[in-house]
Amino acid sequence: MGLSKTIWTNPSEYLRVVTPENPVMFFSPAVLQASARRFLDGFPGLVTYAVKSNPEEVVIENLSAAGIRGFDVASPAEMRMIRRLCPDAAMHYNNPVRARSEIAVAVGLGVKSYSVDSASELAKLIELVPAENCEITVRFKLPVSGAAYNFGAKFGATVELATSLLKTVAAAGFIPSITFHPGTQCTDPHAWEAYIRAAAQIAADAGVTIARLNVGGGFPNHRLHGVVPQLDATFELIDRVTGEAFGDDRPLLVCEPGRGLCGDAFTLATRVKALRDDAHVFLNDGVYGALAELPLVGVIDRIAVISPEGARREGTEVPRIVFGPTCDSVDRLPGDVLLADDLAEGDYVVFQGMGAYSCATNTRFNGFGELTIATVLSLKL
Repeated sequence: MGLSKTIWTNPSEYLRVVTPENPVMFFSPAVLQASARRFLDGFPGLVTYAVKSNPEEVVIENLSAAGIRGFDVASPAEMRMIRRLCPDAAMHYNNPVRARSEIAVAVGLGVKSYSVDSASELAKLIELVPAENCEITVRFKLPVSGAAYNFGAKFGATVELATSLLKTVAAAGFIPSITFHPGTQCTDPHAWEAYIRAAAQIAADAGVTIARLNVGGGFPNHRLHGVVPQLDATFELIDRVTGEAFGDDRPLLVCEPGRGLCGDAFTLATRVKALRDDAHVFLNDGVYGALAELPLVGVIDRIAVISPEGARREGTEVPRIVFGPTCDSVDRLPGDVLLADDLAEGDYVVFQGMGAYSCATNTRFNGFGELTIATVLSLKL
């Protein structure tokens, strides 16, 4: 994946001058840093970045420059990168299942916060991690809807098990905390309320005063025209409900946004390879590339069609079946995609809000996947 050294005014200028044949991801440091400042100014606690959502080094460096001082890491590779780029940052190892060798790396790199959702994994941590000044955060799950997909299908203890785990964490001499993840792309602020109240009940039932409550990720980015993220309302609700639920035992708050920080800082430009019989659109990128997440989370409707001359197509939007470039028939965007009816071969189909789970999941399947990152002052077309 190449990083363009030139700073362009906007994506349209780049497309007009360069006329790229391969997909281009446009990155705006100004947008990324503004997103970071919105979290730092609005969230009532520590803001950490979920590295997995976009681990590009330019992302980490710009978030650090904006004031992010904590990172949610899930692997030794992510830990080593953060230690290299941000030596003094806090690292929260919140992947709840780890090999012993991975735990050893974390200890060696000075990680002081771990999450857990099972008795067997907690036993590993107690055995391998020094307890002094070290936090273990119990992760639980609830049958709560409102997210694009359910994180609880893989991770999270039941409320009953979480209560037992929290008792064990405290008894073993670790700093006891609680965490949850309401699911990805939560556009309703109330997705957090039930979790926060349940966390308070878990702590009360365990007889443990927790140090911190990590309210997870789930913070959305702007994917649909008609659904604007309500971040300020979400921050206010988290603050208010935490106070109501915990009272005098209110813990410090932590969040770990991924897409909420990086999602809107990138725009993806794909090119129309072919318009088959005026029915099927074939792009030079698809679900094996930077559009990998769309079948899971749904199509982004913040889409524009740009001509090779850099002009925006203004035709009436019509539903199109859109395929990626590979010879695999599953390489199709979900549903029908609304695109201008004057779309032509060689045009660029530009997807906004593409910063999360795109660069990181891009593959070279079938020989495709050559993706350039171009820096722009503005993402406005």
